[in-house]
Amino acid sequence: MTARILVVDDILPNVKLLEAKLTSEYYEVVTAMSGEEALEKARDTNPDLILLDIMMPGMDGFEVCTRLKADPAVAHIPVVMVTALTDTEDRVRGLQCGADDFLSKPVNDTALMARVRSLVRLKMAIDEWRARETTATQLGVIQENANLINEDIGVANVLLVEDMDFELNKIKATIEEQGHKIDIVPTGMDAVKKTSTDAYDLLIISLNLENDDGVRLCSHLRSNEKTRNTPILMIGGEEDLPQIARGLEIGAHDYIVRPIDRNELIARLNTQIRRKKFQERLRSSYEVSLSMALTDTLTGLYNRRYFEVHLQKLLQNNNESEKTLGVIYTDIDHFKNVNDTYGHNVGDEVLKIFSKRISDNIRSFDLVARLGGEEFVVVLPDTDEKTAHVIAERLRRSIMDEPFVTSHPEPLTITTSIGGVVIGAGEHTITEILERADAQLYLAKNGGRNTAFFEGTGKIDGSQFDLSSSNERLAFEE
Repeated sequence: MTARILVVDDILPNVKLLEAKLTSEYYEVVTAMSGEEALEKARDTNPDLILLDIMMPGMDGFEVCTRLKADPAVAHIPVVMVTALTDTEDRVRGLQCGADDFLSKPVNDTALMARVRSLVRLKMAIDEWRARETTATQLGVIQENANLINEDIGVANVLLVEDMDFELNKIKATIEEQGHKIDIVPTGMDAVKKTSTDAYDLLIISLNLENDDGVRLCSHLRSNEKTRNTPILMIGGEEDLPQIARGLEIGAHDYIVRPIDRNELIARLNTQIRRKKFQERLRSSYEVSLSMALTDTLTGLYNRRYFEVHLQKLLQNNNESEKTLGVIYTDIDHFKNVNDTYGHNVGDEVLKIFSKRISDNIRSFDLVARLGGEEFVVVLPDTDEKTAHVIAERLRRSIMDEPFVTSHPEPLTITTSIGGVVIGAGEHTITEILERADAQLYLAKNGGRNTAFFEGTGKIDGSQFDLSSSNERLAFEE
């Protein structure tokens, strides 16, 4: 996962230390030495995360955060405050200003990297929904109206998984005082049962359950289709930092350390619920408004009209951020033979199954569109060359490995050929990009089909990718 991080601190050794730690993990680092410079760099460099010192002369971190969150252009960028302050009041004040978390100096490397990866993953998901809303706005389908900090959280449904009475009573009273509804269960099994029937806006999970592994429960809930987008707030002690870091790695959104401060709990609760409501509004606004005008009626995928406007916006973003994106062009091998042999009804069924497999095997912020006939294109935002290769191989295998079950008595063996390009900053047209990807698709078809070719690389050797390994699997779960 590539990301750009803005580090803000008025003390140069602190900046250099954080910069060294982050660059060693292959993050791109931008620095600022004052609040004014931070505001300017946030707008000019479009970072994915801001690490913000509080104690700065002139404009302190609290004011910087407040100004960032008041600016619609940068309000969605996660902010982590880095400070020597330890008072709960300071943490609560920062959260109320819009900060997503606090890290105490000296910064613990495990906590730093876990929090960075977690918030960058959330930022990328929100970026994609914002881009889709912008696309719809440009097409005149919906009106632009997106600002995370102003989102109305309303009445939320919360599930608490806790078996310590003195803690659960405090949490229950705090949440109910805010006007929210709360259900409480003592075990992971009870939580799984509850979430299978009821919908929640926030899951609060204790990492100190007597008979359950709280981190394993977080992992299970993140992998479940019904709860994969529900924010998870973990509760643990200072001694639970390794488990907290692991929980953030696997997709939990936030944590609070015991003893629980009531005001900090309220601030973190509101932050997570607000983000979920914001994402839900973005999702519903484009889904309802675009489903008829901008999707393919047979497969439910986006059509060429939406794809072209959306890709144009991503190309513009790439020029501003100087990042790369991948474009994969794919079609069904020998599809004409399928129609001629089995009929167009079976051909339509194959198209639907093919579309679902492609959709199921890309990341949540990628986009797939049907250009027409048996031709499809996948857009991979913020993607380097290796990740694009791995995704292409995963798509190829997803089609090849399992026969297509249709109304025909016998399952059909279907394969796909893939052509891909990775696009950097520069003046590119959609026609040019598709022609370059199509040229690679042509090589894949002439190279025997059921294979993938990429510009500058040639044929992809799929045997080098172990798609069951944790690193390569994570690329598709983000």
